[in-house]
Amino acid sequence: MPSGNDKTKNKEPRKVFFRHILRKIFLEDWALKLVALVITLGLWFGVTGLSTPATKRFTVQLAPNVANNVEITNNAIAEVEIVVSGDERKLKTLTSSGLVAALDLTSTPPGDRVISLTPENISVDLPLGVKLDDIQPNRIAVRLEEVQEIELPVKADIDGKPADGFEIYGESVIPQRVKVRGPASFMKTLDFVLTDKISVEGRTEDFTARQVPLGVSNTKATVSNTVVDVAFRIGEKRSVQSFIVAPPTSSGQTKRYAVTLFAARSVLSKIRAAEIKVEIVKNADGEDVPQASVPNEFSHLVEIRSVKAN
Repeated sequence: MPSGNDKTKNKEPRKVFFRHILRKIFLEDWALKLVALVITLGLWFGVTGLSTPATKRFTVQLAPNVANNVEITNNAIAEVEIVVSGDERKLKTLTSSGLVAALDLTSTPPGDRVISLTPENISVDLPLGVKLDDIQPNRIAVRLEEVQEIELPVKADIDGKPADGFEIYGESVIPQRVKVRGPASFMKTLDFVLTDKISVEGRTEDFTARQVPLGVSNTKATVSNTVVDVAFRIGEKRSVQSFIVAPPTSSGQTKRYAVTLFAARSVLSKIRAAEIKVEIVKNADGEDVPQASVPNEFSHLVEIRSVKAN
């Protein structure tokens, strides 16, 4: 068994070791260690200890997010006032131009709704350590409508008049129909889509207006084709003229017919009554009806308005 003297001898080296460690920590190079301590404390206070709590108000844009098949159709407010809090130094770097209040309405069903604005349903991209405390107004009214898509004909919006003695025979739009997408209540009011105005002022011959923009009066509605081409047929002014046509003697008929033609005056002046043919044909109901024809050279220039027994 070790004696008491042996135990005392064993403790002595330990005491010497601990005294050496303590001297290293607290006495040796104390100036350098003091500088390091001061720097460490300075950094710690700079990050945490010297922050000053503060609040700040901003007027920011309100940006509602809705489902793809829904539109907001009332004049909902566009801006809100928010109150944020956090480190005063971070708040000084914030500006209203860099902030947007995002409102999630993607799960809200269509209809007239009153929506509460709270820090829970409003999202603002804020720096770490800055939080959203309040929003004013804290409630807004919105009307959510289902979006519909329908196909509508396109009509040309004509501006001006052709030259004296000329008129528009017709116009054709390519494509003739376009798809329009918008709120259901607005789509019910649409029968067609108009082009931008197309001037025909002083025109004397056919022409095509290319890449003409389309538009709808509701900014929340969109068209699938934004432009169309419109081809115009323009020619000499037309008039109506009647011709008394007698049947050929070889037919054995004695009845005469009044044939009314619609064409340019210069064309009508070249047609003779004797050149117009009338024959009796059966219609869809099996009835005998008179049918007129003009010489082939005029067939594409003349519209036969009526054929009546005289």
